[in-house]
Amino acid sequence: MHKLRQGKPLTTTDLAELEKMLLDAGIGDAGDIERARETSHGFGRFVRSLVGLDRAAVSEAFGEFLSAGTASAAQIEFVGMIIEHLTDQGTMDPSLLYEPPFTDLAPTGPEQVFDEDRVMRLVSRIREISDSAVA
Repeated sequence: MHKLRQGKPLTTTDLAELEKMLLDAGIGDAGDIERARETSHGFGRFVRSLVGLDRAAVSEAFGEFLSAGTASAAQIEFVGMIIEHLTDQGTMDPSLLYEPPFTDLAPTGPEQVFDEDRVMRLVSRIREISDSAVA
């Protein structure tokens, strides 16, 4: 669970132990776990969607985008919304950057507040964090 909350990459052993722990505790059965795995595109993603991510860990992962003196107010707010989403939901599809509430701040998407290189790094970081829940 610690790895899930911190956004650390999981191994197949980690996921197997987590599944075993839940089954041993009587929380669902093998069918429930399989449905959760299929619905969420991975059991780790499912569990992370329940427990979320540690705010400090997510903030640290996006630190380069919030460096003092280099980020505008709009950039700080935009990254803050990403951090909020990941903290609450545990994962994020980068396509959400082109939907509300992100488009409330940047109607045309992240390219409105970041240059192309930083957008690519931002999307890469989001995918990296989301994919860390899958072994």
